[in-house]
Amino acid sequence: MHVGLTGGIGSGKSTVAAMLVDCGAAVIDSDAIARAATAPGGAAIAPIARQFGVAFVTAEGAMDRDAMRQLVFADPQAKSRLEAIVHPLVGEETARQAAKADSACVVFDVPLLVESGRWRQRVDKVLVIDCSEETQITRVMARNGWSREAVQQIIAGQASRDERLAAADICIYNEEALSLAALKVMVRELAQRFGL
Repeated sequence: MHVGLTGGIGSGKSTVAAMLVDCGAAVIDSDAIARAATAPGGAAIAPIARQFGVAFVTAEGAMDRDAMRQLVFADPQAKSRLEAIVHPLVGEETARQAAKADSACVVFDVPLLVESGRWRQRVDKVLVIDCSEETQITRVMARNGWSREAVQQIIAGQASRDERLAAADICIYNEEALSLAALKVMVRELAQRFGL
């Protein structure tokens, strides 16, 4: 079973991914792969420096995330150019990890699953973790220390809740009122449906 796991920033997707691992799933984290590719020595660093200039690479040799975030929010073409560098690297590594996975269920943790358009045909089910936008904002402000405006800007750059819900085969509504214990029960029940 191949499951695509997605949700907006602050939805609790990473929490659910960790719970699925506890149930025996193999989770492949596309964000972690992208971070590795843009870390010092990562495969994306040289192409980023060529495409955007050395101002977008830190002294340590990593992509300057703050500078790049500001650029891609201001310039949609810059976002496409960055994705053209990073997405193929992420695709290769997710395929490599999936081929090595030793589990009845491989979960692809992909924040931008709906936006990418190419994941639907690669997975058997799409699991969306959903919550209200206000809950997303509150969680991310508390977790990252970002301003409300910064979080709203990120949310605006992602698929809408309606778009994610339309792509979902299964949805967990992870609002503040849902306890971690209750969420764990829901995830265990899902894991059984996924052959775990």
